[in-house]
Amino acid sequence: MDVAIVGGGFTGLWTAYYLLGADPSLRVAVVEQEFAGFGASGRNGGWCSALFPTSAANLAREQGHDAAIAQYAALRDSVAEVIRVAAVEGIDADVAQGGTVVVSRSAPQLARADAEVAEAAEFGIELHRLDAEAARHRLNATSVLGGTFAPHCAAIQPFKLLRGLASAVEARGATIYEGTPARTVAPHLVTTGDGVLHADVVVRATEGYTARLPNLRRAIAPVYSLMIATGPLPDATWREIGLAERETFSDYRHLIIYGQRTADGRLAFGGRGAPYHFGSRIKPGYDTVPRVFDALRATLVELFPALRDVTVTHRWGGPLGVARDWHASVGLDRSTGLAWAGGYVGDGVSTTNLAGRTLTDLVQQRPSPLVELPWVGHRSRPWEPEPLRWLGANVGLRAMTWADAAETRRGHPSRAASAVNRIIGR
Repeated sequence: MDVAIVGGGFTGLWTAYYLLGADPSLRVAVVEQEFAGFGASGRNGGWCSALFPTSAANLAREQGHDAAIAQYAALRDSVAEVIRVAAVEGIDADVAQGGTVVVSRSAPQLARADAEVAEAAEFGIELHRLDAEAARHRLNATSVLGGTFAPHCAAIQPFKLLRGLASAVEARGATIYEGTPARTVAPHLVTTGDGVLHADVVVRATEGYTARLPNLRRAIAPVYSLMIATGPLPDATWREIGLAERETFSDYRHLIIYGQRTADGRLAFGGRGAPYHFGSRIKPGYDTVPRVFDALRATLVELFPALRDVTVTHRWGGPLGVARDWHASVGLDRSTGLAWAGGYVGDGVSTTNLAGRTLTDLVQQRPSPLVELPWVGHRSRPWEPEPLRWLGANVGLRAMTWADAAETRRGHPSRAASAVNRIIGR
């Protein structure tokens, strides 16, 4: 076996897709514990965006201004590449490139919007400042004072994209072994319950499930994000809410929320708020937390009072992967044949595509601008041991919740939120 890939999500499948496009003679196997798309790749909010968990300013401090510009340009190109591949492969993923609107609903949120626009201009990132009228035209939420609009984002149905990509990967010659958990990942081999795979290169593409692998419990923290979806809404309701171009949307609060108008007229809405579980545990029961679902519905109604009596028809969730410094990375240690990509913090739909193309160039030892990007070869320090990891993650979660409430009451930026952001390196 030439390349063994552990994880049947977007990272693993994009990597297989581009490897076989570069060299159809390669033998590529993908092992997946459940089924392709079981994890965050198939359950996310459907933002195919140019977002990255590390800001351009932080990248510039680490590796220079030009490196930060290059990273974000590559992310924008990745959005277009995902859309291109979906079209070429005939994958109906409900794609609508309507951009992203993020509204400001308090004075501190407005200040954060201004700061983000200023930083974007410094690094050549297209981000438009919206006044209150323009923001409400795109998203008619309550208390909107202004906001921003980024054109480089498409709303998609992630599971449709994932399953279509899996079919394309198999058509190119890869073998996907579903229901095959990896027990260990080591130089040139993957041990599964059914046997051992030997390979020149082993790619770890496990994201939020990385902590289940021996010796990697502290590498990536699994943090849960939960979602709800309404039934299809009538046209009159959509005329009141907006999102006429199927923009993805959020606001500038600290505790992240995100949503989209689906192709069949539902409002899919998610956010953080579920606790981190001691020891980086992952269980099916953690996917459904009634109090978080209730909070999401309450937030949705607070944003859009017209949805007060709307039925929520779907509730789900799952873990995403967070590195200690909130810095996604991709790389290949040629001395061991071990490659990796991950730490997307929920911004992985397009970033995984960039990872797959970058890993292909690394495996093929092919010089390219992609292998020079600042996230290549980045090594995040490990998370703290327990109970410090549990305490830190959940105190930070509570602090962001309190910060949003305090800013709403007082109209001033939260010092607590600033402190948390400094600690996590954002």
